[in-house]
Parts: sequence; C-alpha cells; structure tokens
Amino acid sequence: MKSLQIALTKGRLEKSAVALFEQAGVDCTMLHEKSRKLIFKSEDAPYSFILAKAPDVTTYVKHGVADIGIVGKDVLMEQDKEHYEMLDLKIGRCQFCLASTPSYDPSDYRRKIIATKYPTVATKYFRERGEDVEIIKIEGSVEMAPILGLADAIIDIVETGSTLRENGLVIFDTMYDISARLIVNKASLKRNKAQIFELIDLLESTLEEDAK
Repeated sequence: MKSLQIALTKGRLEKSAVALFEQAGVDCTMLHEKSRKLIFKSEDAPYSFILAKAPDVTTYVKHGVADIGIVGKDVLMEQDKEHYEMLDLKIGRCQFCLASTPSYDPSDYRRKIIATKYPTVATKYFRERGEDVEIIKIEGSVEMAPILGLADAIIDIVETGSTLRENGLVIFDTMYDISARLIVNKASLKRNKAQIFELIDLLESTLEEDAK
C-alpha cells in the first residue's frame, strides 16, 4: 500500500502536530531524528512527511505532491480553496486582531491605511463593515507600521499579545479565531479515501478525548 504523504508546516505548528499525531498512535520517530532533512520516507511506514513553510504546504497539496497538509487557518483564509478542509486540529490557536497605537480612533470616518501580511482577510473585514480602506501588504514585523507612520493600524495574527504590548500597541478588535487545519488533495481523497479517513478518525478520537 502506498504511504500517504503529509506536508507539515515547519516550526511551532510542526511540534504541536507531531505531538498530536503521536498521541493518536501515528509513528513519527523519523521526525525526531531530522537534523536538517525536510523529506522523511520509510518503505514500511503508512505515512511519509515533508516539512515546508506554511504557504507552500497548500501548494504541495494543491499539486498532489502531498496527499494531506497541516496548515494554519490564517494561510487558508488568504488563498483560494483548491483542497478539502477536513478537520480543525485545535492546535496553533491564535486570533486575527486589529491593533494600533493608543491614539488610533476606529470610528474616524477618514479613509484609513491598514498594514498587514493578510490583505485578503483585511479587505474582507473592512468590507463587512462597509468601510473603504487602503491596504498595504507588508512582510516581517508589521507592528512597526503604525509606530513609524506607514499605516494607521495593522491587522495581524496574535497569540499572547506580548509583541504588541512590548511595542506600545493595543488591540481594538478581535476578528477571527485561528487554528491548524488538516487539508486534503481532492484527487487523493478519491484514490485513498479509506486511508485518509482512517487517519482523520484517529485524530478526531484523540481530540474528543482531550476535550473531555
């Protein structure tokens, strides 16, 4: 039987996902001996793994290189859906927030400038409020944008809020809850339906036990 290829988001999400998989009984031994490797395969194992940056996880799943991807909802909200989103893994939890310096006034009717790594999410948020804003896409430390005068406010994902506080920013609105999701390549789901649902059932049972 061909092993299922799973693309994991590198970093903190990878560690949480591996812990969840192991709790569900999936052997992830090879991932603990990774050194600088990014591809992990075993002839006998039912699952193989690749490690990738979050936006690339969806690319590998979209093109069928990976059957399954583990990636944050924040990434999925910025992209067109070309996969099946199958399961909320309840890990990597954080929130999209609107934040700025304390002097920012959300009720100010002048056209605001918003800096973000997530222009699609930001546009949706302000459109739902009937507010026309200018969006500036920025990579890296978006917290600097309102401090240096590039933008009136930012939209970013926030886990603890410590980075915002340390830079003198405050949260004006909490927008959308974020967590890691299991996504599946559409063609792979047809070819490997039993295998994929066996894994999903294992993870769902584990999540249900954790919730008790």
